[in-house]
Amino acid sequence: MNQALFHSDLPQFEMLNRGKVRDIYALGGERMLIVTSDRISAFDVVLPQPIPGKGEVLTRVANFWFARTRSLLPNHLTGTPLADVVSDPQQRAQLGARAVVVKRLKPLPVEAIVRGYIIGSGWRDYQRTGALCGVALPKDLKQAEQLPEAIYTPSTKADIGEHDENISFEHTVDLLGAQTAARVRDLSLRIYTEAADYARQRGIIIADTKFEFGLDEDGVLHLIDEVLTPDSSRFWPADQYLPGSSPPSYDKQFVRDYLETLDWDKTPPGPELPPDIIARTAEKYALAERVLTQG
Repeated sequence: MNQALFHSDLPQFEMLNRGKVRDIYALGGERMLIVTSDRISAFDVVLPQPIPGKGEVLTRVANFWFARTRSLLPNHLTGTPLADVVSDPQQRAQLGARAVVVKRLKPLPVEAIVRGYIIGSGWRDYQRTGALCGVALPKDLKQAEQLPEAIYTPSTKADIGEHDENISFEHTVDLLGAQTAARVRDLSLRIYTEAADYARQRGIIIADTKFEFGLDEDGVLHLIDEVLTPDSSRFWPADQYLPGSSPPSYDKQFVRDYLETLDWDKTPPGPELPPDIIARTAEKYALAERVLTQG
């Protein structure tokens, strides 16, 4: 495993964006280079320390799911080897398995969130309103209980330091058009359902997840960004799952739970993480990859 990478440095390319986790560079021919760093964010704040190996895990897991979903729709991967665009061997060694060459697409302004279990902000919403993002639910559900069926709860895409906002499906129709909005919803539910079935057979519950989509110049819908990773999903060990409490996780919920014990107002700068929290988080990400992709 390479050393932790907080920021990538590729001065030969134009940097298009440095996000919470990903650094995106422009390449020629309508392509981009996405570098998934080892940064970790929580409550929309990038924390000051990286999680060693996290970016490589996220990239491999996302690529695994991109391969499994390409029969449903195309994705942003080009298949171009990193060596074809980064000639410097030292730079390639620094990047490791964190970098992929992708198509330069137009991202849709919606995060496609699918929830199969009631947890996190959805649980708080349900306690307050009896619904989840405006979707009425049965009475007396327990925390972390599986929903009667997975539901689609889209949100806006916020800038760094700002918070996403839940929106109605009707709002996504206004943003995307009726046909694209329906396709995004239907594909999101199908991908989640099939992936959740696959993961459950391997001992992981995918409680919820988010997808992002983009359009090419012909208007063809593509799956982009990341897919069903420990950053974009809640992964729970099935053998420790018990409705009525917040289950242990293979994802960054472990970091969120630690941060909730601190006197921190969830605004930048984020607090330093103790070495044991960093190490255990790295272990959880690596374990999720092994269970999902090598079982």
